[in-house]
Amino acid sequence: MALKAKELKVGDTYTERLVEDLKRTQIVQYAGASGDYNPLHTDEVFTTKVAGYPSVFAHGMLTMGMTGRMLTNYVGDGRLTKYGVRFTNQVWPGDTLDATATVLGLRAEGGKNFVDLEVTTVNQNGVEVLKGSASARIDP
Repeated sequence: MALKAKELKVGDTYTERLVEDLKRTQIVQYAGASGDYNPLHTDEVFTTKVAGYPSVFAHGMLTMGMTGRMLTNYVGDGRLTKYGVRFTNQVWPGDTLDATATVLGLRAEGGKNFVDLEVTTVNQNGVEVLKGSASARIDP
């Protein structure tokens, strides 16, 4: 079921739990899928002893991908026309992430309807880990 312009208004929000208790295994699986084996994400000894972090941490693009899944769950597959983010804090093993899309505007362009969204993802402590924006094609 696709979103319809007549069903939306500025200020509407959609929130979804992305992951509960992120596992190190999920981070390593993402490293394999993406080909990004940066030791900050996969090697506990390097990350803690050499780089000085408390633990390995998730790839920003893993967080972006999970947040993108929330967006497509909301607007429908194949409807995103723009999606960009900034990573604002690290995501650690054990984190629980929730993402929210907020309707900033509705517009018509070239005979098509679009929704513009603000996107945020926060951890279990309410700390923002990702902030961005997206636009999607919607039905009239």
